[in-house]
Amino acid sequence: MTWRGPTYRIVDGERIDGAWCHVWRQYRPDGEYYVDDLIVFADGSVACSELTDLAGLEKMLVSGRLAVTDPTAPPCPEESSKWVSRSGEPLTPEGFLLEVADRVEGLNGRPTAGQRCWDAIGRFQQEPSESKRALLREAYLAVPPHLRIYVLGDMDRQDRPLRILLTDIGETVDGDGPVATAQMHKDVLDYFDDGDEGERTAKESRAAQHSDDPSGTGRPTLISHETVYPQGWPERPGLFMLRNDYPAPILFAGERYASVLHGYWALSVADAVDRSRIMEAPSGREAHGLGGQATRRSDWSNVRLAVMAGLLRAKFTQHPELADVLLSTGDARISYTGFSESPFWTDVPDGRGRNWIGRLLDLTRSELVAQQFLESEGTGVLNT
Repeated sequence: MTWRGPTYRIVDGERIDGAWCHVWRQYRPDGEYYVDDLIVFADGSVACSELTDLAGLEKMLVSGRLAVTDPTAPPCPEESSKWVSRSGEPLTPEGFLLEVADRVEGLNGRPTAGQRCWDAIGRFQQEPSESKRALLREAYLAVPPHLRIYVLGDMDRQDRPLRILLTDIGETVDGDGPVATAQMHKDVLDYFDDGDEGERTAKESRAAQHSDDPSGTGRPTLISHETVYPQGWPERPGLFMLRNDYPAPILFAGERYASVLHGYWALSVADAVDRSRIMEAPSGREAHGLGGQATRRSDWSNVRLAVMAGLLRAKFTQHPELADVLLSTGDARISYTGFSESPFWTDVPDGRGRNWIGRLLDLTRSELVAQQFLESEGTGVLNT
């Protein structure tokens, strides 16, 4: 059973997170089964054709309205030996209910059955007594049966170390495996100790490799809204100066442009006459309109990102007052929104937006910070 997400529903203005998987649903009694989505939410609600709870889900499974495996598929052949088998326990309605309840725990940020099993392993390592082994057995058996082979995350040994450890000395593991011995129990403890040492080494390595990660959370995302100023642009500096249509004359590739939009759309067109008309447009919006109607250069899709990066770099390096505005955003992610420019450039909430303007503004800001750093160190000018 594969769970997917995230998903959610809104209840009284509050977001309730969820996850979903596929089940087989019977639309009418004695009818055929069809694949459908079953959604589990953090508040314990379950949705599949209707909103119910765990008790309601159990009734649907018992009645046959829902099936957790394909009812038309032939049954899996019985394993000749549990010990040598590489397969887990079969998925059953009872096991699925345990898994759904466990999923609710996870959605609420509480320990899942697998995590509780690992906690019990740790306690047994610290005190390998019979009482701690009994608690470990209880925690292991609380894991949904079909998921137990995955609980240790070991593709080779699966959950065999636990099955050995939870078998009393002198008893046969799984009923058809080897007889458990004290040495086998010790080997399992050594297996867990080795894993802990490997995890400690990996953590130390990650700590060194990621030592330059920010120690705290950064600023919240800054949203650059598209705004119209019928009475003209404000005189007092503000975030509106980040917009591409803001009138900041720039020199780029040997030409002078009245704004980033003037430069971008002038450089995008194939015809020199169209280019001149765009460059002379009274505003960035009008330059955009003229450029959008003209014939594009054949290579524009390959060079447009580099051109935009160069124009933004020119804008903020040639106008220190604009650079101050951009630097004032700190490390905030910049979300560049609007309706005039395409989703390629803007941050569109339906997932189509690639926010390339915002990303290039982030990059330009980092270049400005780097330039300040190099100047303070007296090492010269940043090469771009």
